[in-house]
Amino acid sequence: MSIDSVWPATTAWREGVLHLGGLAVTDLAREHGTPAYILDEADFHARARAWRDALPDGDVHYGGKAFLCPEVVRWLGPLGLNLDVCTGGELAVAQAGGMPPARVVFHGNNKSVTELRRAVAWGVGCVVLDSFTELDRLAAIAAEHGRVQDVMIRVTPGVDARTHKSIATGGDDSKFGFSLAAGDAARAVGRVRAQPSLRLRGLHSHIGSQILTLDGFAEAARRMAAFARPLGIERLDLGGGLGIAYRPGDPQPPTPSELVAVLQKETGDLHLSVEPGRSIAGPSTVALYTVGTVKGPYVSVDGGMSDNPRPAMYGAAYTTRLASRASTAAPRAATVVGKHCESGDILVRDAGLPADLAPGDILAVPASGAYQRSMAGNYNHVPRPPVIAVRDGAARVVVRRETEDDLLRLYR
Repeated sequence: MSIDSVWPATTAWREGVLHLGGLAVTDLAREHGTPAYILDEADFHARARAWRDALPDGDVHYGGKAFLCPEVVRWLGPLGLNLDVCTGGELAVAQAGGMPPARVVFHGNNKSVTELRRAVAWGVGCVVLDSFTELDRLAAIAAEHGRVQDVMIRVTPGVDARTHKSIATGGDDSKFGFSLAAGDAARAVGRVRAQPSLRLRGLHSHIGSQILTLDGFAEAARRMAAFARPLGIERLDLGGGLGIAYRPGDPQPPTPSELVAVLQKETGDLHLSVEPGRSIAGPSTVALYTVGTVKGPYVSVDGGMSDNPRPAMYGAAYTTRLASRASTAAPRAATVVGKHCESGDILVRDAGLPADLAPGDILAVPASGAYQRSMAGNYNHVPRPPVIAVRDGAARVVVRRETEDDLLRLYR
């Protein structure tokens, strides 16, 4: 199966049963329960390698906010990828996974003093500065540690990413970075160069997420290169944001090679970095749910907005298929809903599912690897699902299922 599909690369259907990594999802559900995220390790690796191959002379930083756990961190080094983190928690996962600190880029629009001290003490390779306050704060912390800290300046280039407003970050009204149009970015360059404890490594921009066209990337690259060259800055990190298809028939996004070619055309001989996350993790994972009730058009499953908040937050659209058996029944329109006490707890709208769908059937939702487990919560005190990595007929738990004991442990 092509890695351009909404289903992972090792997907196979045998007598109506979905197989991933050589394993039947019925067996995976029996052993690990549902809901569960099934991560196709071979697919993840193939997508990561596609980015590495597209930019052999630059840097590829995996965007950990899409999905991160220590096991994924351990995969990155052999794949030739570095890591982008944006909180102290993600920094802790990077440490737990054994990522060399020099290969970590630390983002975030409001890094705390504690987080910055931890990053500097650990030896993080680069901190992306997001405000003048943070610039001064980091300069003082680096001086305390007797270190010259490499930094990039996050620039807001004023580019419309043509995506949902909640995940657009390149406009002039963004909470992120230093405005190019207002002159803040130029002032930040001067301030960094005046600080003996900071070393300017380059400029950074990120215009948004789930972007399916190349024109916004091209315009951002053009503006960033035009800003960098007169200042003698030779490195540009142009972030991530490449989208994926969530349903059959959705527009196929550009490939990593196509995007990199556009960026290189605009940046010329500048050293280039990118930060893909969703485009690696997203299509590699399938979420499994068990049907609990069927009531008219509503199919209720054992998960919901706690393990996938994206439909409620962004109106994100997914597809689903019966994955546990074959059916010759005619398809009927259905709305797959979760078990939470919200009318907006809808996972898949307008799903075409067999009319004989019944309690106990397993549904599979592809393209579930990015911003689902990482954004999952405990609404209604529902424990979060596990992540099961599958490859060559073997499965292993890389994130265990939460238990009620885990939830109760927080209380006094």
